Amino acid sequence: MLTLRVDADTVARTRLSPSPASESMAWLKLTAASGRHPVFGDPGPLARASLAHPDVALLADLLPRDGDTYAPDLLTPQPGTGTRCRDLLDEQIAQIEAAAQEDLESQVFAYTRTHWRRPLRDTTRRIAESGRMQRRLANGFARFWRDTLADGWPGLRSIIDQDIAHRATAIATQGVGRTLGALHPGIAWAGDAVTVAKPWDGEIEVTGRDLVFVPSVLSWPDVLIQVDTPGQFVLYYPAQRIGAARDRGPGSIARVVGDARAALLADLETARSTAELATRSGYTPATVSYHLSALHRAGLVTKARAGRYVLYQRTAQAADLLGKAPAR
Repeated sequence: MLTLRVDADTVARTRLSPSPASESMAWLKLTAASGRHPVFGDPGPLARASLAHPDVALLADLLPRDGDTYAPDLLTPQPGTGTRCRDLLDEQIAQIEAAAQEDLESQVFAYTRTHWRRPLRDTTRRIAESGRMQRRLANGFARFWRDTLADGWPGLRSIIDQDIAHRATAIATQGVGRTLGALHPGIAWAGDAVTVAKPWDGEIEVTGRDLVFVPSVLSWPDVLIQVDTPGQFVLYYPAQRIGAARDRGPGSIARVVGDARAALLADLETARSTAELATRSGYTPATVSYHLSALHRAGLVTKARAGRYVLYQRTAQAADLLGKAPAR
């Protein structure tokens, strides 16, 4: 059992927030491990293609796999108080880049040695020792976000926002303690502490500090806690509605590739040009071209020249993701 000791000041500063970083790391962890989300399934070709970037690969190398039980907290900085995704995202990227070298070495060297079943790769160790790791990790996060989750964030954010709205109403009507105790069966409120069911015992002072509760979607159904970065205390709990039958339909692809790309794939049973897709979808030709380039890199569309035009058509793999039979 892990016990987080709190005081009145902590309760007054307790808040709920989305975390783009935690959603990205959860999706990247599944991608690197060739895993599947219990609801959203395979991370898909876009995520796997992003792993080819060296900074994304470096980031993935610091995530747990094969029974490891630890991920450096500096990869998922405590979210700030911004209300816009861009504000939250930029702040978390900046926090990763500004991480103190001492904290990075403690988490990357000492904590992984304690909690991982595998040794840290020599190349990863050298990058950490060079002082360049923070910038590369920040760049890897920004790249993976842009390639895989940026367009699908509105769908994920809607689930998170609904959960936060529900909890806010519960706090107003039932109080902070009762609401926190109802977040998950493994989380309880003990009057002067929050307890989290873990296979090990520990007690941490959170008095006078912010305690941030983050509804998670892509790390569902796990409860996660991070306390290793000085002054940052974050508890991740499963957002409501994940796993409901309506989340398992073909439309789930839009949650992770974005509405625009999902809509283009749905319209590419027949080969079409960029101009035709722009007319049919309402997006600008430049926007359509940008999305088609990403889909082509991921192997979800083919392209072939026909006279003055380049025609795009979805692949059988894309049809599988959409839950549709491929075109004959």
